[in-house]
Amino acid sequence: MPVIKSATKQLRQAQKRYQQNRQVKTNLRSIMAAFHRKPSAKGLARVASTLGKAVKQNIIHKNKASRLTSRLSRLVR
Repeated sequence: MPVIKSATKQLRQAQKRYQQNRQVKTNLRSIMAAFHRKPSAKGLARVASTLGKAVKQNIIHKNKASRLTSRLSRLVR
């Protein structure tokens, strides 16, 4: 455990960020799983929107989001 005040605060911030990022990733995975079960154009828009938000929050890389969107769009075609 950290002894210095600033290190304690940094630990708290890191834990909070970790929980928030994990929640976003879990939500993204569940939306993608639902899309895989029943692909549709509306579902693709929802997945792409969620991926875009994750990229904006620096949770996933933009190229990964692009790759996933491309692969999922093939299911709709």
